[in-house]
Amino acid sequence: MKTKNVSLAFKRKREGKTNYKTRLQLLLGKKPRLVIRKSLKHTIAQIVVYAENGDSVLATAHSNMLKKQGWNLGTGNLPAAYLTGYMLGVAAKGKTKDTINVDLGMAISIRGSRLYAVVRGAKEAGLDIACADDMLPGDDRIYGVHMKPEVKQAVESVKKKLGGSSEKA
Repeated sequence: MKTKNVSLAFKRKREGKTNYKTRLQLLLGKKPRLVIRKSLKHTIAQIVVYAENGDSVLATAHSNMLKKQGWNLGTGNLPAAYLTGYMLGVAAKGKTKDTINVDLGMAISIRGSRLYAVVRGAKEAGLDIACADDMLPGDDRIYGVHMKPEVKQAVESVKKKLGGSSEKA
């Protein structure tokens, strides 16, 4: 009985975790990447630089870190994603002078989504990110007009704390 030689795709491709064609294009650009991953309750953002022996992370921000800054609302919403990006921008300021590419992974790119709220936060913190401004959410979404009236106050207070902490460093 003859058997056919079957070649399997890489495990991460089979599992739908990595698009190697897109990853290769990002890596060939030789620029740092703003890697954004979201779950139902959290948002994670990192500035990553490619190296042959493994990627190196310049800065990281997790939406759970907002609780230390006085954020007492949910961490899986758009205002929390914006503040996560802002926190990342403050942490990464001065660590890279290059334009940063956005890496959304396998997430679907939707105009004004949580993913682009992270990008807007990082841009407003001073990072140079390659992203069209029409993809970013508006002020009404950032300040939670669609949620509760006290969200705007909470966003402003956390943003002020993050900005104040970067001046001391």
